[in-house]
Amino acid sequence: MKRYVLWFSLFLFTTNFFYSQKIQSRKPVREANSSLQKAGDYIDVNVAPYPESNYTPTQLVTDVLVGTSGSCGTPNISNVTVSPNQSVTNDDRFWGYFNKATSTFPFEEGIVLTTGFARKAGNVAEPFTLSDGNGGGSDPDLIAAIGVTTQINNAAILEFDFVPTSSQMKFRYVFASEEYEGNFPCPPTQYDDAFALLLKPNTPGSTYTNLAVLPGGAGPVSVPNILPGSFSCGPINDQYFGSLSPNATNYNGTTAPLTAEATVIPGQSYHIKMVVADARDSSYGSAVFLEAGSFDIGVNLLDPSGAQLPAEINVCDNVPQVITASTSGPNLVYKWFFNGTVIPTATTNTITAVQPGTYKIEVSVPGNPCPGSASIKINGGTTPEAHDGTYLLCTTPDVTSFNLNATKASISNNSQTATFHFYEDQADALAQNDDYISNIYDYNGTDGQILYVVVSDGDFCSKLVELTLQREVTPVAQLTSSKFRICAGEEVTLTASGGVTYLWDNFGGTGNTQTVTLHQSTEFTVYAIGTKGCKSLQPAKVRIEVIPAITSPLLDVEMCVGDSIVLDAGAGNNYTYVWNTGETTQTIVADELGVYSVVIDNGVCQDEFEVKVHGAALPYVTNLNYADNTLTVTAYTPTLNNIPQTLEYSIDGIVWQDSNIFPGLKNNTNYTVRVRIKGTSCNGSIEFFTLSINNVITPNQDGVNDVLDLSSLSSFKNFAGSIYDRYGVEVFRFSKETPVWNGTVGGKRLPTATYWYKFNFEYNKSKTQMNQSGWIMLKNRE
Repeated sequence: MKRYVLWFSLFLFTTNFFYSQKIQSRKPVREANSSLQKAGDYIDVNVAPYPESNYTPTQLVTDVLVGTSGSCGTPNISNVTVSPNQSVTNDDRFWGYFNKATSTFPFEEGIVLTTGFARKAGNVAEPFTLSDGNGGGSDPDLIAAIGVTTQINNAAILEFDFVPTSSQMKFRYVFASEEYEGNFPCPPTQYDDAFALLLKPNTPGSTYTNLAVLPGGAGPVSVPNILPGSFSCGPINDQYFGSLSPNATNYNGTTAPLTAEATVIPGQSYHIKMVVADARDSSYGSAVFLEAGSFDIGVNLLDPSGAQLPAEINVCDNVPQVITASTSGPNLVYKWFFNGTVIPTATTNTITAVQPGTYKIEVSVPGNPCPGSASIKINGGTTPEAHDGTYLLCTTPDVTSFNLNATKASISNNSQTATFHFYEDQADALAQNDDYISNIYDYNGTDGQILYVVVSDGDFCSKLVELTLQREVTPVAQLTSSKFRICAGEEVTLTASGGVTYLWDNFGGTGNTQTVTLHQSTEFTVYAIGTKGCKSLQPAKVRIEVIPAITSPLLDVEMCVGDSIVLDAGAGNNYTYVWNTGETTQTIVADELGVYSVVIDNGVCQDEFEVKVHGAALPYVTNLNYADNTLTVTAYTPTLNNIPQTLEYSIDGIVWQDSNIFPGLKNNTNYTVRVRIKGTSCNGSIEFFTLSINNVITPNQDGVNDVLDLSSLSSFKNFAGSIYDRYGVEVFRFSKETPVWNGTVGGKRLPTATYWYKFNFEYNKSKTQMNQSGWIMLKNRE
């Protein structure tokens, strides 16, 4: 706490004396809170094991603040000085190196300037106070920059010259002070410790510009101009205030990180002066912390929006990258390199990178032997192909959760090589954090839920797609039929159930009914399809048995009047019979000509068959051939149902045979030849005389072949005949009275010669006229 007792006692002196004593002794010295000075809570300042703690001011500026020293030395930084002039061996020097260590300080490392002892800004090994002065005095440039008229003490100054290779320069810094306590930043006391960062060209007549000002014309960086609302006169520009103690330093308050920047001319020499000082008193110190690497006077690489690019960027699919060097100006020379090789055509401050690799630019300032340079490494990658998808889960009692792994192939053609992360929350997917679904093989999602899937190449190239989950209970298919056993050619209607649409194996269409006419037994199969498309695991099946057609061997038949015939309807599985005669047997006996019909029923089907019993058509002999005591009969064969009937033959009316040949008959004997349709009794008959005529007669009265004797024909009606010589002259006429020729005519012997005969007769019963002719040799002895 600030103490007012001593300050009040000093009020008894004169005004001038009172004022000067107020500056020196307005409050007792603050003792450090040893409970807060613990390693890890505070920054480290000018301590081992940091090599930079032993750097000279020049090294700190070139290697820490700027960080651009190299093979060219430090031509861009020169004339580095500190005031008061304190060497690196002075443990109580006001300047030095800081490192955040494990504290929460916003800068990793950098340079610190204090109005006291720099080492007391952070961790120290023993109790201490911050009342130390650095030995510096006032500074008119600081007074001019911040516009104060009060006394300035302990001014800590860092100055140097530099030549930029960029058109922009900037610093990042944090201002800290012990004045952030009680009400001292507020009127009427208003202790206004401050910091100025002054820039001017190294040209005659130039003046400083203070870069340590708040944005938007909000004024200088001083204690009373940056106040949080906890002070009676606050808040003032509190958006730039950092925090009160504890704040990783031994100061009561710090600002937020601030940036000082200016536009400069590349190649022009400039002078920088940094000043932090106590105002009105020397007791409570202030400091400025300059971030390492934040003094940027070289070349930066910018993206098209003007933002500075990092040292490495990741680019997918060779998307062209427009890279611009931050520096521009007349007479500058630009040289670009790709993977260490000069690009001859790239001679401006902009290049379009079209492939992965390291791009570097060197910017040369006329008269400066060391070019400014900057480089960027572009890491290339390929974005996997990916697209939105839908995953339908058809649940069963055994399958109730989603196997997200099974969706990869439907989301991406690169499913074998890509990396997939499934997120429930889109923000997590966009951030690509670790809050993705860990068990993708057993995810209990809901119907209609959208998952956000990051499909990546395993590195930095990725695509975000959506996976819509759908779930439906797997339907169970059922199938019924209007009939299960039908007759051939009969129609049946099939009806499926259990789904919304159906997939038939035997039909097209997706409806639940099918009507079909069948001629053979068939098995029908159907799957049930749900509203969302789930298909039944098993099809429903039904077999329709087509009963074989009823057949019957019944054909039209013939029979003789007065005969009877057996009609056989034929046998079959479960056959029953109803004849139009009223009989119910498989066979019936028909004894009348006419039409008979039978209805056969097998328990499922029935059919009617008709048979006609015709009067038998009589076959008849069309030709008889007799030779060598063998008779061959040729007869007309009737047909029935376009099928020739089978005939049988007899010559005695008793014995019937299938053959039409009768051997072993007697010559010159009268036979009755009969023919009938087999199985019938009626027949056709014809008389036949087995006439045998010798071809030679020798009328010598020896009793052998003396005459041609036709006496056996004389009993037939209309028997007549003649003998003719070779000239056709009738030499003898046969009759019932003269049936024998002895080779004479008119009692005279005829000469030996060949003669012709012809005769005819009629069978008595059949009235068949028989005609026969031939030749005969007559041999007479003269």
